[in-house]
Order: sequence, then structure tokens, then C-alpha cells
Amino acid sequence: MRRKIPPTAALAAFEAAARHQSFTLAADELAVTQSAVCRQVAALESFVGVKLFRRTRRGVLLTEAGQTYSRSVRSRLDEVERDTLEVMSRAGAGGALELGVVPSFATRWLLPRLPDFQRAHPDITLHLSARTRPFLFEGSGLDAALYAGEAAWPGTQALRLMDEPLLAVASPVLLGSRRRLKPAEVARLPLLHIGTRPYAWREWFGSLGLAVEHDMRGARMELFSMLIEAATHGLGAALAPPFLMQPELEQGRLQPLLPHEFRSGRAYWLAWPEQKAHDPALQAFGAWLQHQAGPTPQR
Repeated sequence: MRRKIPPTAALAAFEAAARHQSFTLAADELAVTQSAVCRQVAALESFVGVKLFRRTRRGVLLTEAGQTYSRSVRSRLDEVERDTLEVMSRAGAGGALELGVVPSFATRWLLPRLPDFQRAHPDITLHLSARTRPFLFEGSGLDAALYAGEAAWPGTQALRLMDEPLLAVASPVLLGSRRRLKPAEVARLPLLHIGTRPYAWREWFGSLGLAVEHDMRGARMELFSMLIEAATHGLGAALAPPFLMQPELEQGRLQPLLPHEFRSGRAYWLAWPEQKAHDPALQAFGAWLQHQAGPTPQR
């Protein structure tokens, strides 16, 4: 069935006229006559069956429907222009991937390693968009996602990268001369919490055979990067994956409270829609990610 899509020339004329609120200025931008812009807009209004402009003594104004439609058209034309420039710049070689990523993992683990990927695959460009909550690929514009969870979601394929161990840490600023604490002493520290894992401290204490009355009291942060930064400044003890705070641990700005890593039950994954499974750029990125993550973790 033929798509119900207006001619591109009509959309371009409408977008320019809407942006300038002027057919004359739109004509100057597009290097056509004002009457040509008028015809294109009239043809678009006929196509959609809705008036997009109101003609006034001072010029033209968008109708309410025109305002809504112009925002959508502008966004789509921007995307087409971006993708066109991408293809032109690469002369058809390589490709680009739109990735949804959990912010802390992307900032603290992925980005420091990306120069290696660029050296190995200079013809592949990665675009990163933050995603902190579950989403549907359909309509998102994303090719794949790096996320933390318990399993892949329906309609996707996924590559398991690494498990998520949680290590209890705090700043020397908070601990003073203490180097190793007993679990009961940890319970008396101010506890920092990650919003996506509200029971992390309770589970951590439980894994050591403790039931702590006020284990959910304390400041809550949305991202691990915020949690780690707060702990570094002495605001409390934090539970976070060691691979997200490696610089702080190596430099002594954070120190483990005791040698106990708790497995949260979550893992980090690369997931993609089934129809993207044979995308060469995605396959190259997935293979590189797996190499960076190390041996596939046991389930």
C-alpha cells in the first residue's frame, strides 16, 4: 500500500514558512518565488485536509494544527538532513549506531574505552542517548541499547556483558583512621541509596546475616555517578559496582568498607531489535563490547 506522505518540496516550503512566519522569507531561503511557496503550502493543506495558516493583514500565522504539525515536520526534516549528511560524509562506507545507554555505565565504563573502538572501526560513528528507564525500541529511533537489568525484553536479542557486583565504599573523609569495618559498624554510617535499586543495602546486609532496622534511611540518588560522587565527598557510604568507580578506588578517594562483593542479580546487556541482528556496524560493536567486558559471565 502506498504511503500517505506529502511531497518533500511541500513539507520543506511549509517548514520554512512556519519558521519565518512569512512566505516571502521562506521563498528567499529556498531560492524560489513567493507564489511557489504559496502553491506548495496550499497543496499540503489540501493533502492533509486542514488549514495550517491563517492569512492576516500583517502576513500569515500558524493555526493551532499548523503549530503542532510544524514542530513534527521540523523534527523529521532535521533527522533526514542529519542522516543524509552522515551518508554523504562517509560515501556509503561504515555506518552509524544510535544507542540508548544507562548514563553512569556509559560515562564511567564505555566512554573511556571508546578510543579503542574508534581506532579499530574509524568508519562507525556511535551516537549516545541517555535512557534510565525501560522503553520500547519502536518509534525510539534507537538501533540498540546498553542497559542494566535481569533479562532482555520481548522482541529483542541481547548480549550479556557482565554481572553487577556491589561493593560497599566510603571516603577516608568519612572514615577517619578506620580502614576495615564490621558489618554492624557499616550500619551506623549514613547510607546513600540508588533509586533504581531501593533494597540494595537491605540485601547487602542480609547477605551477611544482618537485619538492620533503618537500612533504607538516607539520601537517594538516581544515578550511580551521582552516588559515587556523593560518597567521594564524604556524604555517606555507597554500594556501587567496582568497575564504575575504579579511578576513585585506585586513587584512594574511596575505600572498601570490608572485602565483600554482593551480587545484585542484575547484569549489563547490549540489546537490539530482532530486525537489526545482521547490521554489520552493530555486529562489530557487539563483538568489541564482549571483548572489553571479558569472558561471558555464567548465569
